[in-house]
Amino acid sequence: MPSTTRRQKYTRRALIGAGTLVGGCAVVSGGGYLLFSNATEPRSTVGEVEFDTQLAIPPLLDPEPDGDGRKVYDLTLEAGEAEIQAGATTGTWGVNGPFLGPTLRARRGDTVAFTIQNDLPEDTTLHWHGMHLPAAMDGGPHQTIRAGDAWHPEWEIAQPASTLWYHPHPHGKTAEHVYKGIAGLFIIDDDESDALDLPHEYGVDDIPLIVQDKNFDDDGQLEFDTGGFFSDFGGSSNFGIFGGTILANGTEGAFFEPSRTLTRFRILNGSNTRFYNFGFSDNRPFRLVATDNGLVPGDPVELTRIQLGPAERAEIVVAFEPEDDVVLRSYEQDLGGGEAQLHARDEFDILNIRVPGDLEDSPTLPDVLTSQVGAPDVPDGASERDFVLMGHNRINDQKMDMARIDEVVPANALEIWNISSNSNPHTFHIHGCTFHVLEIEGDAPPPELRGPKDTVFVNDGHAVRLAVQFRDYVDAELPYMYHCHLLRHEDNGMMGQFVVVEPGTESSVDRNLDTSHSH
Repeated sequence: MPSTTRRQKYTRRALIGAGTLVGGCAVVSGGGYLLFSNATEPRSTVGEVEFDTQLAIPPLLDPEPDGDGRKVYDLTLEAGEAEIQAGATTGTWGVNGPFLGPTLRARRGDTVAFTIQNDLPEDTTLHWHGMHLPAAMDGGPHQTIRAGDAWHPEWEIAQPASTLWYHPHPHGKTAEHVYKGIAGLFIIDDDESDALDLPHEYGVDDIPLIVQDKNFDDDGQLEFDTGGFFSDFGGSSNFGIFGGTILANGTEGAFFEPSRTLTRFRILNGSNTRFYNFGFSDNRPFRLVATDNGLVPGDPVELTRIQLGPAERAEIVVAFEPEDDVVLRSYEQDLGGGEAQLHARDEFDILNIRVPGDLEDSPTLPDVLTSQVGAPDVPDGASERDFVLMGHNRINDQKMDMARIDEVVPANALEIWNISSNSNPHTFHIHGCTFHVLEIEGDAPPPELRGPKDTVFVNDGHAVRLAVQFRDYVDAELPYMYHCHLLRHEDNGMMGQFVVVEPGTESSVDRNLDTSHSH
């Protein structure tokens, strides 16, 4: 709870205040050392949350096509105020409102067009995370929207049904802009997913769930950790923010009342840094039906826990009975060597699900979701690329340089990317394409990681081997990104750039970019 957050924060500050800081440790009187970044005790809100606010459901934008057959979306990025905690007004950022943004919806084959007005007090971007689209429309750090200006991207939706999301991506400022509240879901539908008769009525049995952690000061304002050793509530200069208040769709202490026997939750880990291990308080099973970029192959995967790192998504279907009362919780988790710094033993109650006495029957969950069998067959001689995530600010011993192309990929290639870490945990994201996890440390991935992905957990001793499918959007001058999605790592330089070009032209690409015209 917020008061507990403040008590723990002040306790640490008092301890540190008694000594001096040396090499990330506090030297206290008597010669003892307090390991500042790793000494945070596990925290828990289990049984402590007062679920007294109905879950907010982001408004849905699904416009009818205009005279040119395009779905046109008008988005305004704006600063505002929101009542997140009772009795306090918090300064926030949002899209078409003060905090977070609407859910966007489109179908495969639709042409979508946007007017994105930046009414924020500073420049930003808007990136379509998980979307297959030309690099010029990607919304990465090269597509800056100046304060007071507008951006007008347009493309055709050309990928299967999935739950994607959008968020800012200005180089060096992504963590702050996301934390302040610019984020929303982007749902794609197609004929295959429609035929499955999964729960699909938005806000009724198809529920968006953006999970984020925040810190608030005594006046109810968001605290943004800038990375010093005196960071609040367990943040660290290496990893970033670990908030003590968990929000669902911007709601603290949220409850939801289902009306049907099956409910589909589209869960996004929208946090800057925190990992979650989702499950229910009674350990009831649920079915995983989709991962980041689409339906899981074969039949739904039955689970009682699913771990999501920053930017990962999961669509789960949960069965309820009349008068059930259950809590969606984040449990302790195994994050390997970074367990202490990533607060892996924290536990949080997130959403109370209160079931009324009567429920409408839902259609039976399908036995098979898709005929696809998982990872594609990688041809002999496929190109392989190795990426080592180093410390908290480098990939292959290089920091991000906006003017440098790191990799050149031929259009429509299916490649092997080997991703490893030399020390810390990360999540690794590739723009503009879908990948499948082939191996984790030489072993086949667990069932929950066999679906299409765009973001994956990587740790020291947890190397992943990916089959990455690139598309046919070619542009030798505008790059896509690959990076760690722990947002402080990304901002500090753990990011690289690649271009997709016509096959056979790779060697002629100028790897030095002119960034003076990025807009």
